[in-house]
Amino acid sequence: MLNIQLARKYGVAIFEIAKEDNKLEEYGKELAQVSKDLFSHADLKGFLTNPQVQPQAKKDILSKLVQGEVSDLMFKFLLLLVDKRRIVLLEAINECYQELSNKEQGIVIADVTSAFDLKSELQTSLGSKLEEVTGKKIQLRMHKDQKIIGGVVVKLGDKRIDGSVTGRLQALKAELMASN
Repeated sequence: MLNIQLARKYGVAIFEIAKEDNKLEEYGKELAQVSKDLFSHADLKGFLTNPQVQPQAKKDILSKLVQGEVSDLMFKFLLLLVDKRRIVLLEAINECYQELSNKEQGIVIADVTSAFDLKSELQTSLGSKLEEVTGKKIQLRMHKDQKIIGGVVVKLGDKRIDGSVTGRLQALKAELMASN
């Protein structure tokens, strides 16, 4: 609980700075990329989040890996997280930031699950249709689940649109059972 509150404070802080600088999208992309790059490698994540590793050693690694790749502000933010022993919260901070940024920009996340990878034209078409229906900017977050056999399942907030083969088969089964 405390970690969530701390992550939220840092997420709000970097969001406010980004908003002030008119760089919501730029800082959001940087934060997401850094979070993904640093924490997708188990050894690197373990090193950065280990409380027994000296902060200077962590800063040296960050300098070699991200300095020059991200804005000066983002680099200093990462160093601050190391100094305050909060680098372990980076992924949660990123989630908080993205949530705030999307809300500010009027973007709604649509979780799209399909049995196979959708081609980019199909993703664009689906995104456009969802924007037309909802009247909001839509950002697709793609997932793959072969259990749905075919079609797609779209989740927008608390709404679920099931256009999967599995969903249709279950609906047909329920209809047949009800008519008996």
